Amino acid sequence: MAERTARRLTRRSLLAIGAVGSLTALAACAGATTPFVSPGCTATVNGSSDLRDLEQAGNVAIIVGEALRRGLPPRAATTAIVTALQESKLYNLDYGDADSVGLFQQRPSQGWGTEDQIMNPWYSAGKFYEALVKVDGWQTDTINDVAQKVQRSNFPHAYAQHEDVGRIWASALCGFDPAGVTSVDNKNATGNPEVLREFVVRVWGGAIPIAINPDGLSFTVGSATTAWSVALLCMCLGSQAGLVGLRVGDMTWANSTSQRATWAGQNAVDPTVVTATCRTA
Repeated sequence: MAERTARRLTRRSLLAIGAVGSLTALAACAGATTPFVSPGCTATVNGSSDLRDLEQAGNVAIIVGEALRRGLPPRAATTAIVTALQESKLYNLDYGDADSVGLFQQRPSQGWGTEDQIMNPWYSAGKFYEALVKVDGWQTDTINDVAQKVQRSNFPHAYAQHEDVGRIWASALCGFDPAGVTSVDNKNATGNPEVLREFVVRVWGGAIPIAINPDGLSFTVGSATTAWSVALLCMCLGSQAGLVGLRVGDMTWANSTSQRATWAGQNAVDPTVVTATCRTA
């Protein structure tokens, strides 16, 4: 009980000040001569960017990954991201209004599953999509209205404020914006490429052959869209895997703990292989 209470207090603090805002505040308080760079992932599409911390990035990867696993279009992922941004700010909360918990603040008493099930982001995302596709017009109606029909919130117009951010992440992570995500990770976690392998197998099954390298993994893909989706989803999970580098065709990215490293190289040809390099020491 004490551990759960501590988690609640920690997450409530984050939600109260906002993840990005809190990181910016830390930078201001640090007073360092070197500018503070917030750990996390940044997605950029058509000149618009959004920063999420490492925990949020891992959760948005699961939300998009579950949509891809189900063969749903990017609009479904957008709607799910928009909903989770409003309900939990993309944190897997173990508290909420009444008995609401999880990314989507689903309620066991309303038939979404047990609390333990809902606290599994893969499960909760899947249940959201199951409800989403039953909504008439979910592919064409406004995202706010579709989300409200799934959630039945007391704030029926609140989802609209997150639509632009939802589109940025869904577009990038579904692979439609090459080099659309970069990351800063200063956790220095031990390399664990199995995190990435399990994720890709869960999303694509056996459709993507995976080779195990001495320092990571190589994924053989069938299209440039899939290549970028695999790479950018892996980047969002990178802090859990000790990810230090990615290669997509002729383009490369290397993790930096002090700056938002951009992708280098030219996206001249359709890539067929994605290579993820993880920390070895």
